[in-house]
Amino acid sequence: MSVRYHNFMGRFGWEMQKHFPHLSSDAYLKLQFKTRIKNQQRYIEYFNSFPEPPHPLIVNLETINRCNSGCEFCAASKGRDKRPFKRMDEAMFYSIIDQLAEWDYRGHLTLYGNNEPWLDNRIVDFHKYCREKLPYSFIFMSTNGLILDIERLKSIVPYVDQLIINNYCDDMKLHDNIQEIYDYIKSRPEKFQDVEILIQMRYIKAVLTNRAGSAPNKAAKQTEIKETCLMPFTDMFIFPDGRCGLCCCDNFEVTTLGDLKTQSLKEIWGGEKYRDARNKIGDGRQNFPFCKHCDFIDAGLRMDAVNDVLKGRPMRGARQTMFSKWN
Repeated sequence: MSVRYHNFMGRFGWEMQKHFPHLSSDAYLKLQFKTRIKNQQRYIEYFNSFPEPPHPLIVNLETINRCNSGCEFCAASKGRDKRPFKRMDEAMFYSIIDQLAEWDYRGHLTLYGNNEPWLDNRIVDFHKYCREKLPYSFIFMSTNGLILDIERLKSIVPYVDQLIINNYCDDMKLHDNIQEIYDYIKSRPEKFQDVEILIQMRYIKAVLTNRAGSAPNKAAKQTEIKETCLMPFTDMFIFPDGRCGLCCCDNFEVTTLGDLKTQSLKEIWGGEKYRDARNKIGDGRQNFPFCKHCDFIDAGLRMDAVNDVLKGRPMRGARQTMFSKWN
């Protein structure tokens, strides 16, 4: 599959983000809310039709809660992060992956949250274990690429289905190391035919969503958001200490829907706190205090998975089988 390059509407999109940041953000969000609402509602109906909750579509497992980038839209960026440092205990990590295997989990998995995965020196070994235990899962890594080099690239490729490299910058140019990686892959396509590598040009000062009020460059308005959100229906978000938070917008790790030190994954996913969040958020974010001013939009990968499920197709990924077979 080799490598793809994506720059979000090219020079026009870049200049809009740079010179009209709030206009660009608001216009994008209005369009996405309007176009996704029907499929969101359909998926919630589908989810609620089961006597027990279907598996999550995505499991986000953060093994270390630190980042080395200075993105202005993120409270977890270097120099802004107020979280106490946490690094997941190895026994906890292996227990989580073993539970997913016992659960016959075949959805998407990423060892990433509000962090940079390459700051954890165990990350390749962790991915190797995931690949061995979860052969049918779609495993992807998202990285800012700042410390990525060719040796790290070669070490991780055997264990992931997709590698997303976000080139955060303010000049619309690839960093030297990412350019080197791009050239290396392009010249050796046969070595990367089993993995999708996506290099995305990202504006480091972009105004995106308010992330439940945590975004440093976009304050949450007092207006309550009436639209629903699929995160409690599609995602498990696991902090390094083993707590399950509501979603990736919980930059400060204040929500707790379960604790893997005392509960299993299945108990948490089907537990009272998740059910309460789904019941309230399903009828609109205004019903759940943490979410009522949050304008975050379900990401493309998540909506792709939702659309696959609703249409009865295999979820994306060469190793996937039909979603309906494991619900």
